Amino acid sequence: MQIILQEDIEKLGTRGQVVEVAAGYARNYLLPHKLALEASPANIKRLEKIRITLSKRTATEKEAAEQQAALLNSVTVKLARKAGENDQLFGSVTSADLAETLAAQGFQIDKRRIALDEPIKILGESVVTVKLVHGVTAQFKVVIEREA
Repeated sequence: MQIILQEDIEKLGTRGQVVEVAAGYARNYLLPHKLALEASPANIKRLEKIRITLSKRTATEKEAAEQQAALLNSVTVKLARKAGENDQLFGSVTSADLAETLAAQGFQIDKRRIALDEPIKILGESVVTVKLVHGVTAQFKVVIEREA
């Protein structure tokens, strides 16, 4: 089934792109969540009209994301956590914790955009990648110290 994506979907495509997906995936997930439209001739014609607006908006969003990435690259997030003798944390630092700390510093980053393979479980320094919009990525340093 052909659909028109309304939002960027990782591993599927970008907003405004016409892609082929399984009918069940479209009917049960993409269409009800308003992530896509059915690729009917009327919708394709309407897509052509808004594609110009989309390209302008995409350019401004990408520029803003690049500016945010430049700021994020210089950020160091410091967190204090309780840890055992072998520097293992009691608990872990997740992408939600990092998003909350970044929000306190003035960055509104969705926790799903923070690319952590697994939660941080040891004291020390780590580098974390953030996937911003339109393929723009940034990295920031996370320093986890022992809580007094």
